Amino acid sequence: MISRLLKQIKPKAKSVIVTIYGDAITHHGGSAWLGSIIKLAAPLGLNERVVRTSVFRLAKEDWLVADQVGRRSYYRLTEAGRHRFDTAHSRIYHHASRPWDGHWTFVIIDFAALKGKNGEALRSDLRWQGFGQLTAGVMLHPDPDKAALHQALTDADASKHALVMHAAAETAPAPAAVRGLVERCWDLQRLAADYAAFLDTFRPVWQALHHAAHLDPETCFVVRTLLMHSYRRVLLRDPKLPDELLEANWPGASARLLCSNLYRLVQAAAEQHVLAQLETADGAVPAAHPSYFMRFGGLGRAADAA
Repeated sequence: MISRLLKQIKPKAKSVIVTIYGDAITHHGGSAWLGSIIKLAAPLGLNERVVRTSVFRLAKEDWLVADQVGRRSYYRLTEAGRHRFDTAHSRIYHHASRPWDGHWTFVIIDFAALKGKNGEALRSDLRWQGFGQLTAGVMLHPDPDKAALHQALTDADASKHALVMHAAAETAPAPAAVRGLVERCWDLQRLAADYAAFLDTFRPVWQALHHAAHLDPETCFVVRTLLMHSYRRVLLRDPKLPDELLEANWPGASARLLCSNLYRLVQAAAEQHVLAQLETADGAVPAAHPSYFMRFGGLGRAADAA
């Protein structure tokens, strides 16, 4: 099963290590001996040389920083890396859908007029937040995170150049017009296909493990890591539009339910493997914060890791 998963997903080493940090190491203090990272990555098909190279590159990209203790290197998240993880975690593990009020938020700005690379950085940040591109200088979203939008404009030094508008249609718009607007601004067909591929990949894994008499800790750790690696790749491209703007039977909802159920199934055994392999500069691995066991809106309980 693991061999089939690795062949299907073909995960890139650096991305897998990011997932290992995000889903395991950060919840046990956030620092790990390089040898522990190598051990955790081994059953995912990554050899020592590949892991060392990937960790070095993540350090160069300001994700990780090394603390030297004797002859050993312990890698922890930088402040920038932790901020990226915290932002991603809020999108992956905490999802609250609320009714749409029919309003749209527009960001009108000449991206090319911003200094240096701020224009492209801002456009990328807004897309990551789920904004769609209406025209070259107009992006929109039906229900954005206003605090995140304000922060993005501040970071790009664009607050004085951007016009942010909040508006609704004067009359009830025709469904075809709304559908056309959504199709123009977001590639939901590709997103739906990616969610469908995720479901096809992990439904057999759920069926196999759900009926298993024994859950092997290492296998569960590999499944959990590949599960979150694959789910993250799709979810972080999802604009999370209100249900009213999505097609019936949107596969994103089924993907989230499958991910939650499979995660819950393998979580405790996977944690056993993490605790057995992980070593910090202080030796003993700190217990995960209770909030770790409440992901996906109440996934698991602290006692499950015992």
